[in-house]
Amino acid sequence: MSENTIQRGTAQPSRKAQAFELAAFLLLFVPSIILSYFSNLQEAAGFSLVALETIAYNFALVFLIAFFLWRNGEPPARLGWSRRRPWTEAALGIMLFPPFVLAIGLIEGIFIELGLSAPQESIPSFLAASGAAEYGLALVLVLVVALTEETIYRGYLLLRFTSVTGSPTAAVLCSTAVFSLGHGYQGSAGVAAVAVIGLLFCLIYLWRRSLIAPVVLHFLQDFVGIIVYPLLGPG
Repeated sequence: MSENTIQRGTAQPSRKAQAFELAAFLLLFVPSIILSYFSNLQEAAGFSLVALETIAYNFALVFLIAFFLWRNGEPPARLGWSRRRPWTEAALGIMLFPPFVLAIGLIEGIFIELGLSAPQESIPSFLAASGAAEYGLALVLVLVVALTEETIYRGYLLLRFTSVTGSPTAAVLCSTAVFSLGHGYQGSAGVAAVAVIGLLFCLIYLWRRSLIAPVVLHFLQDFVGIIVYPLLGPG
């Protein structure tokens, strides 16, 4: 992987400036996502509260990223947001979804066979919608999460980790590690599977030089897990 694969545009702040920026960003949200390991705190909250908090929090992070880009004079294309073949990229994300789900299911099964822990519930109670209003909110949630998390993890963090470390490979590993931290409620097998998901999203992003396909994959993954499975799966 070449650094040019990730870094696009003409503006380039110094490595020191980007390191301070990255540190401030990580200190803003890494401690809170580590708290997800203490899922009993989230269990006490209802779905609507958790969903609204997540939506607001993710938007805040993206607005912070937008400020960083504006301050540095960097275009959104540096994060993978461009108008180049949007429908083609979206179609690719849809086509990749069936083999993607199959592969992740097999990988998570292997992790469980190796002794890693699995969550007691397929969907934690704080992510379980109930009623038409909450399912509507769930749809908004999965759309916002797909757009914002891909902007954060595959766009911003991959870009900045590459600039700071000087290694696209290290950037992929660091971004993937941070991404997996927020899924402690899924058990160690789930966290490992999420790390694989993050790695695949990174590779697709680097391959396509666009966030659209990863966003579509992310949306479909969460849509099936949070909305479709509870509606059609066993009660």
